[in-house]
This record gives sequence, structure tokens and C-alpha cells, in this order.
Amino acid sequence: MERERITSRTNPLSVRVRRLNSRRSCRREEGVFAAEGPKLLAEALRWGAELETVVCAEGFALPELPPGVRTVEVPDGLLAFMADTESPQGVIFLCRGRGLALPERLEGGRWLVLDGVQDPGNVGTVWRTADAFGADGLILCGGCADPWGPKTVRATMGAAFRLPAYEGTIDQAAERLARAGVPLYAAALREDTADVRDLRLDRAAVVVGSEGRGVSRRALELCRETVKIPMRARCESLNAAAAAAVVLWEMARNDERLGGGWTCPI
Repeated sequence: MERERITSRTNPLSVRVRRLNSRRSCRREEGVFAAEGPKLLAEALRWGAELETVVCAEGFALPELPPGVRTVEVPDGLLAFMADTESPQGVIFLCRGRGLALPERLEGGRWLVLDGVQDPGNVGTVWRTADAFGADGLILCGGCADPWGPKTVRATMGAAFRLPAYEGTIDQAAERLARAGVPLYAAALREDTADVRDLRLDRAAVVVGSEGRGVSRRALELCRETVKIPMRARCESLNAAAAAAVVLWEMARNDERLGGGWTCPI
């Protein structure tokens, strides 16, 4: 494939990649986000993501790309300038994101709702875990980290190209879930709290809040009941990603596919 070559930090592409990496508003305006590394590029290609531009270091061996993808070669120093990480592993690519608007109709019966989880690493890890345990998608409410942010996308380890994530208010999420016949629970403590092991969550949505604030009052008002994860009394809480992993496992525990060859490499 024929590659363009640029060498300047002031080139429009260099400037654009930097802006997409650093500004949520630019990602929203363009509907495009940047990602890095051969692993994520392979996942994007495998799952049919809409690639726009691939930027690579000089001599970097690219996989076969779809027709029409712009391919640009740059010096190592310029690649580092454009990247979000200190070591971009030879390649950066621009990808058109899936729509983030919460659809009027939700398909499937297992959803995780994140409420105010602002750490991109946590959001990306939860996204990856939800994909591993067969959830139908994520709903991000209450000012969560940007699902198209570079740190979030890296933390998904490719799940961003496989599993849908939507943004909306908690009221919108509750309404859509109720319309789909999916009961809404919250991982929180109150009088009606049940042990997560005692509930059948194979058709459910569970709200997980941020470490600092927990689940918002409005989310609690909208939930059927709350669930708790049993732990030692001397431990106050789990972080959002760890709590979500336990909840997602309980949601998946009765899934027959878990006996059909699912694996979890350590």
C-alpha cells in the first residue's frame, strides 16, 4: 500500500491527532477518536471498525487495511509527539466511533450502568469485563469518563470495538430498561439490600457508582432494590471496576455458555 509521509508537527494531521487525543469536544464534533498500538489496531480490523487514517513509524509493518484508509508514515519523534502515551508502539489510528446516544429500544437482558465513574481506566476495565462476561452493553450516566477517550479505549483491550456503550441520563436509562422488561438494581446499602449471591441477575441491569460518591440518590430512587457484595467487615469498599467485575460474574453465573468453553486467561 502506498504511504504518505509527513515530518512536521504543524501538519494538519499532526495537529488533528493531538486534538482528538486531548479534547473530548473534538471527538464529539468529529465523531472520531484516536487509538494506539498494533493490538488495538488488530482488534479494530477484526471487528469491522470504521478506520479513517493510520499513522505509523518509518518501516513499521502494517496489516492489510481496508480500501480507502489513509496511510501515513512519520518519524519516531513525530509519532511520539502525536501519541497519548510515551511509547505508542509504532502505530496510531483514527476510527469513527459508534453512536453513543441511548437507543429507544435496548436489546438483550444484561446491562451494566455506570453512574459518575470518572476514571477512564475504570470505565475501560469495566467495559472489557462486561464483554468477557456476556453483558449486552454499558450505559454511562452522571458524567462518566469519555468512552472515546484514549485511556478508556486502551483499557478496554479491544472491547470498545465489540460491545456497545451508550451515554444518557439515569432517568433515560431506567425508562429504556423498564420498557425492555429489565429490572434495575443498584450496588449500594440501604434497608432492602440483598446479597448479590441470592438474586438471580441473568436478566437485570445493575448500577455501579463511583468510589467517592457511590450511586447517586436519583439512581437509588429508580432502582427496584439494592445489592451488596459480602466482604470482611474491616474492608470499607471495592473500587468501581472490582465491584463491577463481581456483579458481572453473578449476572453471568447462570449463563449456559459459561460451560461451553469460555476461558479467562490469567
